[in-house]
Amino acid sequence: MTLPKRIASRKPGYATAIRLAAALGAVVVGAGAAYAQTAAVAPEESAETTLPAPKPGWMFVQRGFVLSGTTIYDTANGKYLAQIETPVLGDLAIDPAGKHYYVAETAWTRRLHGTRQDFISVYDSATMKLEGDIDIPGRILVGGREHNFIVSDDGKTGYVYNFSPISSVNVVDLVKRKFVKSFELPGCADLFNNPGVGLAALCSDGSLAAINLGGGKVDITRSEPFFDATKDPVFDNAQYDAAKNQLVMMTYTGLVYTAKLGTKPVIGAPFSLQEAAGLRKGDTRPLDVNWFPGGGQPIALHRASGHLFVLMHAGEYWSHKDGGTEIWDLDLASHKVVKRLAIDGHPSVLNVTQEATPKLITVAEGEGVGAGAGFAGTVSVIDPATGAVTFSIPNAGSGLIQVIP
Repeated sequence: MTLPKRIASRKPGYATAIRLAAALGAVVVGAGAAYAQTAAVAPEESAETTLPAPKPGWMFVQRGFVLSGTTIYDTANGKYLAQIETPVLGDLAIDPAGKHYYVAETAWTRRLHGTRQDFISVYDSATMKLEGDIDIPGRILVGGREHNFIVSDDGKTGYVYNFSPISSVNVVDLVKRKFVKSFELPGCADLFNNPGVGLAALCSDGSLAAINLGGGKVDITRSEPFFDATKDPVFDNAQYDAAKNQLVMMTYTGLVYTAKLGTKPVIGAPFSLQEAAGLRKGDTRPLDVNWFPGGGQPIALHRASGHLFVLMHAGEYWSHKDGGTEIWDLDLASHKVVKRLAIDGHPSVLNVTQEATPKLITVAEGEGVGAGAGFAGTVSVIDPATGAVTFSIPNAGSGLIQVIP
């Protein structure tokens, strides 16, 4: 029989290719059968494990603006430990006793519309299992900020910042797991614990508010304005030191402020970070290049040593969002920059573990691999004594880094 012309005209190697494909197919099928037989002998089994209480050497890395979840790594070796289910615009707070993780979040009954639901999810820190939710009347939808949701030093009370239609704070009983009350906080944000009083907050008029929550009413007292929120604002990641009852703050030009908390906060005299490094003081003049702090999380305080670490870059004023090319190690007691560490990748996020021998942690956004990886970023752990990178984790996250206080 004569083959159809269109088939007969194929190249001589076609039949060989067909036979080769068939042979390969037989090999694949045979391999599959062998795998199935092996799997039948030793089937996979799922297992559960538990984590110890959170350790000072752990880091909690938010995935970023477009990727949900907060991943826990051990800074000693880069080992992945677990992931906490935090939404993109959620806020994580860690129980001081180490028993729970709290997540302030928002959902809608029809995913992105419908009835809005604001609540705090409570997770067991050992098993990562959801224990329940605490309904709250509202919260501000801003991700990647340190002080929108905080827990009292004794772990009994949660404070959730809200903005609908004005600034307010939701008070939550974390022991009884119920909403207690909400109070207005006009013109202020950025919540901090204020031992023996209640809360403290930074305000848009340049003052620091002390919020007395004792008794039946809320009493708010403000300090005199000490910074200009229009000309030289304070970064919102001010550092709280419970042992010293103190806040450490930095302005866009590099002025360092400390404040003693209490019923009426006492603001210390500022000093220039650049002058502490032997350089010219930072100012607001346009087109004037100097060293400036910058990033989404630019300062980190190692509380036991009193050293403040700052992401710094060379640029003009209002370059406060730029990542760092150096990390400056500032001794707060002597007002001296004792070390300048060169870094790669222009990281915009910085924190430091509270161990006796601390580790610096940075996040630099990178290209990465896969969908959304441009936002994933690379997390690096750095020795503050030498500036050496101990290890890096690509695609780990590009959001806020939290550590155990």
